[in-house]
Amino acid sequence: MPTYPTNDPHRLATAAVVVGVDGSEASDLAVRWAAETASQHNRRLLIVHGLDLAASAELLGIYEVMAPPVIDTMRQRGVDLVTTARRLAYQVDPTLTVETEVSEANPARLLIRRSETAYLVALGTAGHGAPIGYLGSIMLAVTSHGRGSIVVVRDTGTEQRTRRVGPVVVGLDGTRHSEPAVAAAFAEASERRTQLVAVHAWGDLFFDRFAGVPYTIPDNDAQIAGQAIIAEQLAGWSEKYPDVQVIRKVYLFGPRRALTDWSGSAQLVVVGSRGRGGFRGLLLGSTGNSLVQRAHCPVMVVHAK
Repeated sequence: MPTYPTNDPHRLATAAVVVGVDGSEASDLAVRWAAETASQHNRRLLIVHGLDLAASAELLGIYEVMAPPVIDTMRQRGVDLVTTARRLAYQVDPTLTVETEVSEANPARLLIRRSETAYLVALGTAGHGAPIGYLGSIMLAVTSHGRGSIVVVRDTGTEQRTRRVGPVVVGLDGTRHSEPAVAAAFAEASERRTQLVAVHAWGDLFFDRFAGVPYTIPDNDAQIAGQAIIAEQLAGWSEKYPDVQVIRKVYLFGPRRALTDWSGSAQLVVVGSRGRGGFRGLLLGSTGNSLVQRAHCPVMVVHAK
């Protein structure tokens, strides 16, 4: 097993699985997934809801102080939401340690702050093809600016539950940005007792959309070179996790397409928080950005420490 720095707050025994709720079906799905994860990892579950009082005050035209009845109503709704979510969590595992928090803070800022010491942060999002609205903006903010592992629990609109069979899939871009994702993916595959599929695509462009351009790599030399990149990024991890069978896949173009396709049978897709370019200011790579909006299973975005 790999050793982690003793000062890593995400690996402390006290680090909780954190899930944000807003009362939607998507957040209910995230609560169930988070409760299952907390149960498997023997960790406490923290259910949080942000009231965003400042934004509500501005919306209502109340700039100094909101009327106490309005605040009381918002608080009570928040309490009702986390209470309902706690009941959902106990349905998954009645022995879970479940805590709740209703905060005046903006939901995204609340989850980002909690991510600094959480084992992971989970949140739900709307189904495939849904527009990026309020929920979506929170999701993008947290996946971009959070710390540690942020999991977007995808609601595809068909299952209303997450998949518990199939491999863990990790996207490798051939750079150091993939290293935290590799560590997390091996740990998840071992915990879930399933295979790990390591996916590498030579190029980010979607040339596979055009007729006559192959999606896979027919050239043996290119395939060998791609496999070498994967082997380098996975070096040492199979020895640390001998129980995890690794399948290596190389594609010519389109990591987003490859990983989205694999998400149709995977129980979890893991990616780094930045693309292979590592552009300054681009906190979530294009592949990760696409996956959290379109994947068919939960997506874990892993931020470097």
